[in-house]
Amino acid sequence: MAAYPNVNAAQKYARDVVGGKIPACSYVKATCARHLNDQKASKAKSYPYRFDRDLAERVCRFIQKMPHTKGKWARGKQRITLEPWQLFLFSMIYGWVRKADKTRRFREAYIEVPRKNGKSIIAAGAGIYAFCADNEYGAEVYCGATSEKQAWEVFKPALEMARKLPALRKRFGMVVWAKKIERTDGSKFEPVIGDPGDGSSPSMAIIDEYHEHPDSRLYDTMITGMGARDQPLVLVITTAGFDIAGPCYGMRERSIEMLEGVQEDDELFAIVYTIDKDDDWTTRDALIKANPNAGISVGLDYLAARQQAAIKRARIANSFKTKHLNLWVSSKEGFFNMQSWAECEDRTLTLEQFRGFDCYYGFDLARKLDLTGMVRVFVKQIDGKNHYYCIAPTFWAPEDTVFNNEERRVAERYQGWVEAKQLEATDGAEIDYREVLAQATEAHEEAPAKESGIDPHGAANLSHQLDDAGMNPVTIQQSYTHMSDPMKELEAAILTGRFHHDGHPIMTWCVGNVVGKYLPGNDDVVRPIKQGDHNKIDGAVALIMAIGRAMNAAQSGGSVLDSLSDDDILVM
Repeated sequence: MAAYPNVNAAQKYARDVVGGKIPACSYVKATCARHLNDQKASKAKSYPYRFDRDLAERVCRFIQKMPHTKGKWARGKQRITLEPWQLFLFSMIYGWVRKADKTRRFREAYIEVPRKNGKSIIAAGAGIYAFCADNEYGAEVYCGATSEKQAWEVFKPALEMARKLPALRKRFGMVVWAKKIERTDGSKFEPVIGDPGDGSSPSMAIIDEYHEHPDSRLYDTMITGMGARDQPLVLVITTAGFDIAGPCYGMRERSIEMLEGVQEDDELFAIVYTIDKDDDWTTRDALIKANPNAGISVGLDYLAARQQAAIKRARIANSFKTKHLNLWVSSKEGFFNMQSWAECEDRTLTLEQFRGFDCYYGFDLARKLDLTGMVRVFVKQIDGKNHYYCIAPTFWAPEDTVFNNEERRVAERYQGWVEAKQLEATDGAEIDYREVLAQATEAHEEAPAKESGIDPHGAANLSHQLDDAGMNPVTIQQSYTHMSDPMKELEAAILTGRFHHDGHPIMTWCVGNVVGKYLPGNDDVVRPIKQGDHNKIDGAVALIMAIGRAMNAAQSGGSVLDSLSDDDILVM
């Protein structure tokens, strides 16, 4: 028998993924390739890390001694059997060490996998290992979540594992209580709900379903409390979610940048199970690619049934894509394809590149809670088709909204953007339109406006001032009449690669929040709305108005709206 059966299976999994024998998305392939490449690099003396087969094999063997705690496997009193992809995860996280002191290389692990792929049982096994077998004196292991129910999704299986194994309790001096597990050396394993506060010294923090966290407080507290530990680990295990402005999506982006070589992050392990941008989500192949435990903990027939329901009922399609294919959608009924939007990003775009090109502005105005946005869109003809370039949008919010907001989630988001100089805070409780006017006229000097779309909310005075500045403002009612055609043109441009943007995070957030409201009885006519008060769409509305002015300047032929009566096209 091979000395390292689990590690060998993990290595084979990596080779088979990279070689195309196992269906996998580009992110999983990148994770596997990273390991194989790092193994080659580790042969050089200057490379600071090496892969320790003994440590990797040890953790895999330990976790497979744990019992199942629910379902048919628990009824049969079976032990956990890790699948090759799970063996790969544990081997990577625990097997890579520093050459200098043999402590673990990875301090953070981000695992994104669809529902019903055995996330909680993996996390529970990892927690028990960290609690009693990771050679950490006085270990502190926490299951962090936003609610007690979610925290217990991980901790309850761990508790049951300990209760079912008297030999384990005796070997490591474990005492199992109702809501925590302790050891005679002072180690503890317990759930944490919400903000844990300061004072703890985690050796491991397990954060389940991170996409449900409104902010990064728990994560940050765990990270900052780990300073005294030699080899701490934060394990994030989650499905995709709907909030692309939340902390989970931010960690996902960081992980993908690392996997794609944009940023180095040697202490982060990440793997994301999903489908690729060109995959047809309605196929059986998509189910297999995104769900590594398909046919084991989650039945293919179940997934196929959910898939067919999503195909037939558009309103549940995004929920299916998010929970079973790990595709992020910022709103449950998001109008724009955010994967396609991400593909339209080009951070090399600058205003200087478009001097002399036609430029159209859009202004979406607010008084208090909403953002005020100014968007510039340049138009360029390529092969007889309009390409749109959105560069350097500007956003404002009142200081009171940014710094004195009762909603902590909103305040932290806005303050982060202010700190990054992506959002400007104007004095007081309301937007100061004098600042908007000053920056608009300065922008006009850089990129003269052919026309400027402006919403009627509080626009009368500013509209006159923009007119005096030569920006040719046109008041745009937020109705089906004025918004439908440019909204659909923007959608088409995004999907076909005719739209280009510089990656401004507020613009991305706003576009992702747009929900399409269709004219009753006519699916060809739509206007943008937001799903909730905190899902702002102001930047997207300004963008749609700017696209509309560009279309108006070049329009020939009729619109679907020509056949509608005035009564049909009132705001509904």
